[in-house]
Amino acid sequence: MDLSLHGKTAVICGSSQGLGLAIATELALLGANCILMARNEKKLQNAVNSLAVTQNQKHSFKIVDFFDNNAVRNTIGEIVSQQSVHILVNNSGGPPGGIVSEAKEEEFLKAFNQHLINNHILATAVIPGMKKEAYGRIINVISTSVKIPLPYLGVSGTVRAAVATWGKLLSHDLGQFNITVNNVLPGYTDTERLDNLITSNAQKKNISKEEAAKNMYSDIPMKRFGKAEEFGAVVAFLASPAASYVNGVSIPVDGGRTGAI
Repeated sequence: MDLSLHGKTAVICGSSQGLGLAIATELALLGANCILMARNEKKLQNAVNSLAVTQNQKHSFKIVDFFDNNAVRNTIGEIVSQQSVHILVNNSGGPPGGIVSEAKEEEFLKAFNQHLINNHILATAVIPGMKKEAYGRIINVISTSVKIPLPYLGVSGTVRAAVATWGKLLSHDLGQFNITVNNVLPGYTDTERLDNLITSNAQKKNISKEEAAKNMYSDIPMKRFGKAEEFGAVVAFLASPAASYVNGVSIPVDGGRTGAI
């Protein structure tokens, strides 16, 4: 099985911490040169310093605010003017929770620009280089809500579903060029964001964090939360030559929690 990413360049969005950093870590272990993108310079520098360089990789970072479409456009334009990008990981934090009937119009617009529009800006910038190299992997980190909508994630679920459809359509356009487009759907994964969610649930229900966590993973067949590196490994596989015929799919990495085939 060919998992080597030696000589490949990957752009990983939202990669200063959490799932994005876990993805970058796994890609670097397979030999990729990683370009991290996020807002926090200190966290980005620490993240870059943590990545493997056993295959003489060169890692770097770009500071960018994903709420600013023009900044994203300028940043990716600068990158592709200097090199081809073989792997693009679209990853950005989700909108706040809440039921859809109470959502404001501006919340949808903000989330749509942060996710779908930015993803499209990034993808259209790297596609020419992928075609030239005859190798491309576009991987969108979205949500299991695209399989079964979650009532408490009204805005997020709506926009994430749009991203999933966009990815599927893009896979039709690009497959002939050896460019695959896939969506990866995280479940409850042990990150800082999950810890904050557990704390919030515990406070709302006036129970301990341990009890709140147990309640959350009780409907996961594996009876535990996922590890960030487990999610990163799936993304790294999809980025590799071994996944060359996996295209246009949405893969939950959630311990079996999503109740859809």
